[in-house]
Amino acid sequence: MTASGLPQSAAPLHTGSHDLPVSAELSRFMAESWAPSALPDSARVPAHAVTPARRARLSARFPGERLIVPAGELTVRSNDCDHRFRPHSAYAWLTGLTGEDQAGGVLVMEPSGPHGHEAVLYLRPRSPRVEGDEEFYRDRRYGEFWVGRRPDLAEAERLTGIRCAHLDTLGSPTGRSAAADPELAAALSELRLVKDAWEVEQLQLAVDHTTAGFEDVVRALPRALAHPRGERWIEGVFGLRARAEGNGTGYETIAASGAHACVLHWIRNDGRLHRDDLLLLDAGVETDSLYTADITRTLPLSGRFSPVQRQVYELVLAAQDAGIAALRPGARFRDFHRAAMGVISEGLAEWGVLKDARGDLHRRYTLCGSGHMLGLDVHDCAKARAETYLDGVLEEGQVLTVEPGLYLQPDDETLPAELRGIGVRIEDDLVVTSEGARLMSAALPRTVAGIEEWMGTLLDARA
Repeated sequence: MTASGLPQSAAPLHTGSHDLPVSAELSRFMAESWAPSALPDSARVPAHAVTPARRARLSARFPGERLIVPAGELTVRSNDCDHRFRPHSAYAWLTGLTGEDQAGGVLVMEPSGPHGHEAVLYLRPRSPRVEGDEEFYRDRRYGEFWVGRRPDLAEAERLTGIRCAHLDTLGSPTGRSAAADPELAAALSELRLVKDAWEVEQLQLAVDHTTAGFEDVVRALPRALAHPRGERWIEGVFGLRARAEGNGTGYETIAASGAHACVLHWIRNDGRLHRDDLLLLDAGVETDSLYTADITRTLPLSGRFSPVQRQVYELVLAAQDAGIAALRPGARFRDFHRAAMGVISEGLAEWGVLKDARGDLHRRYTLCGSGHMLGLDVHDCAKARAETYLDGVLEEGQVLTVEPGLYLQPDDETLPAELRGIGVRIEDDLVVTSEGARLMSAALPRTVAGIEEWMGTLLDARA
């Protein structure tokens, strides 16, 4: 990569040290007798109808300036094996291209006329199957025989509605690059704060698939409880749903049982499950369009909450209810967090854990914020300026999470012994409406009674 975040010039074939050499005879033979295999003329990216308006909004923010939005590059996992590629969210939002074949792609918004731009996509097109070009069968990173077919340039133009050119012709253009220019990166986040109707549909689809994944997990609990690394079993069950229904998980699944639930981002997921413990499952399916859900449920592994587990859970639920009630257009973004933390503080004071509810000492037991924007990224629009996001006001069409929690560490001597080692988080996805907010994840129960009945029904049906 160059300092601007653009790819280097064309590189040699990516072959393995154990690959056999190719004879001239084989090279000639590999170039012969291939049937046409064009993509259908009707093929379009799913977001084809909505991306022009997005590019127009970006164009209006930067009149007369060349804008460069790279998809990103492949990253080595080990030796000659790469991590799965996911294009940069801004690139996907502007082009509708979301596949692993987008590695190295660059969208350039070329100034056109006094105020507008022409979009040009620089792509690595399908390798020609001709003598002298061995990429299609020898290149482990980009060869069609190794990683699958890419569109040719004409096909890419039909798919996206954007003029396309070969990546090798890009050179080193000057301009604002989303990979290096904070102002452009902030604008690209801010333009995504309010979701269009198509995006809300994609997010609802992600939520619906995630709901199915949580149901899969409950059905799998008997086998997970019997496995020495039951957390991994849970992670795998949810991951199967995510890969079967979408692109995969939108972030690393947190499957945290017992005291592991007190670790906010527990992704080792290597623990055993015990029937007397709670399971905190924080997981989301990412759709093929790259929009992700983000839902957390804290479930009793026995199917029933103990009295102390219920006590902690119901305080967190009351905090979440207060946070959800604070969502409406015109409210400050931080209002729902403050509402939730007010309930948490008062509850901790009533338990005698805090002397009173004033101040910020409650943060010892809850630590993080109570929610964030949601969209193409699980923590969406993170480059937006504070005045438009964290210190801004909510608008109709924004999608966000509300996720208060209590994390009562197992070694915290400020707590009574019966509370130590209990972690509870409840997280739901909501879209701000004209009248408040709609709970997109309402199909998953949140109350103690609702969870116990839901788990019982799923486990009985399995039996």
